[in-house]
Amino acid sequence: MRDNGHGFTMMAGSCSSRIPEILRCVGLTMSGASFQASRNWGNDNDTFDHDPDPSGCLGHPDHVGRSTRLAHRDADAGMTRTYCVAAEEVDWDYAPSGTEQMMGHDFNYDQNVFVAPGDNRIGSIYHKSRFVGYLDADFTMPDSGADPSNGIFGPVLRAEVGDTIEVFFRNNTTKPAPIHPHGVFYDKDSEGSMTNDGTTGADRADDAVPLGGSHTYVRKVPERAGPGPADPSSIIWLYHSHVDEVRETNTGLFGPIVITARGMANPDGSPTDVDVEAFSMFTVMDENQCLFLDDMVSALALSPYEDHEGFEESNLMHAVNGFVYGNMPMPQMKVGERVRWYIMSLGTEVDLHSPRWHGNTVLVGGHRKDMVELLPASTLVAIMVPDNPGIWMYHCHVNDHIAAGMTGVIRSTTDNRSCACRRAPLIRGNSKAAPEPFPPPDIDLHKGPANNGPRSVFNDRRITWNIAAWANPAFRSASFHSGHG
Repeated sequence: MRDNGHGFTMMAGSCSSRIPEILRCVGLTMSGASFQASRNWGNDNDTFDHDPDPSGCLGHPDHVGRSTRLAHRDADAGMTRTYCVAAEEVDWDYAPSGTEQMMGHDFNYDQNVFVAPGDNRIGSIYHKSRFVGYLDADFTMPDSGADPSNGIFGPVLRAEVGDTIEVFFRNNTTKPAPIHPHGVFYDKDSEGSMTNDGTTGADRADDAVPLGGSHTYVRKVPERAGPGPADPSSIIWLYHSHVDEVRETNTGLFGPIVITARGMANPDGSPTDVDVEAFSMFTVMDENQCLFLDDMVSALALSPYEDHEGFEESNLMHAVNGFVYGNMPMPQMKVGERVRWYIMSLGTEVDLHSPRWHGNTVLVGGHRKDMVELLPASTLVAIMVPDNPGIWMYHCHVNDHIAAGMTGVIRSTTDNRSCACRRAPLIRGNSKAAPEPFPPPDIDLHKGPANNGPRSVFNDRRITWNIAAWANPAFRSASFHSGHG
């Protein structure tokens, strides 16, 4: 950090181990892929005290020298929350454990239709694109503190009503990509969607960011983007790529936006009346529509098109957060905690889903349920206070979707083990858990956990049980890259 004459500027890569302390010194907070600065803008004649890199993306040259007053934020002006997000290519494994995890057995003949590789079948690992969060605008510091159960989701973008969301975006994929949001307010230069709308020049720069290109999206959060009269204190919107929306969302380019009611947000933007947040995307990811299908087909030993219908069927991945057959890392919570589920879907007419929780119930719009209904591109919020400890099925209740793998498990406990989906502390540490097999030796999926203590530490101030196959190096490198959203 140095004083550049306008205030303090932090150079990316310097004093990285002291970033949390430095940020606290200048009044910034860090959460996930976001750095946040309280802003109290004056008029054009105001003199600002100093510049703590208000973009939140450290070292970005466009932001060096900008000024902001470090003060308590104005109740009407809100806060600008800046996120650094990249689109990146990844080899994604829908079934990294190599087994059917909800029931605890090897894949059977019918299940292998979707997950078994072969001379003319791709199997469970597909080349895809996804959004990845970073802690700096040079995109050298991936956000490694994200919840593993979020799977293929991009980073969670958060704001309180009255705030502004600023996304510094870089496209590291070989296909053009923007970020298009639902719900929030944006001008044409931040729509992130190709449309025959008569715009030109700068108003089209957001539409399709090329390989190696970047764009800064600015979206405001007015009252109409936040919770309505019958909503809880936070609601969920989607964001996704929108050049070729059908193919891009099937390729994996989507993520969640959480908007919290005015006066109900913690400093990181999460709701104050919630202990645990869990995110779920129920969708049939049609890999026949993947942007990279031709590349994957060319790598097969035999042409798959002699059995065209069978090949297309094998590429329909009935996924929860990008996982099939219970392979999603297990969302965890404790009995009595206030749990908020954000449930989403994308897809076609086959994406009529009915997520079901075993063992516990939820409230949706004041109605008591243990199953909710989803349509393509719909979102909903479900409120749970677990009262029944154990390991429970969590799955779509459509029969064909159960058979094709749209299943998972969740875990509620009565002890002090913390939750992998719990809100992260504002300042994340860099400690990593030792690799663990699935399931850990103290867990029987049919009998529940033994009365043992926590098995591993996930970042600082969080204890978690890692259920995924961390011992598999291919799983760690392909499925959970740093910056997992």
